[in-house]
Amino acid sequence: MNQPPLILLVDDEADFLEIFYTKLRAAGFRVETAESGEKAIEAAKKLKPDLILMDMKMPKMNGAQVMMKLKEDPETKDIKVVFLTNFGDPRTEMEEIDRKFSRDLGAMDYLRKTSDLDEVVQKIQTFFK
Repeated sequence: MNQPPLILLVDDEADFLEIFYTKLRAAGFRVETAESGEKAIEAAKKLKPDLILMDMKMPKMNGAQVMMKLKEDPETKDIKVVFLTNFGDPRTEMEEIDRKFSRDLGAMDYLRKTSDLDEVVQKIQTFFK
């Protein structure tokens, strides 16, 4: 029997982790969490998730730094990454600059943490179709 995709959710905000963990599990995903960039790298090596959803802004090691470390390692270089962020305003050109930066780093996409988590979950589901 095929298992549902495993998502590694990385964010330094405990409340967001808890809420989004619950949403993703309800949508049928297996979910593991990491609350820092360092822990994300360890978890990625150990778990080999199908997708990493990662906050861009975290203390010590931000999402871009984690992404570069993952891409340097043969064990983790092919793991799909999608950035999550509160940055940017979708009505401005900054959104497109951030999206391009994310793709240049090797991320599949760049999603805003919006109040409509259902919309974010729907977008994530498209990555597995």
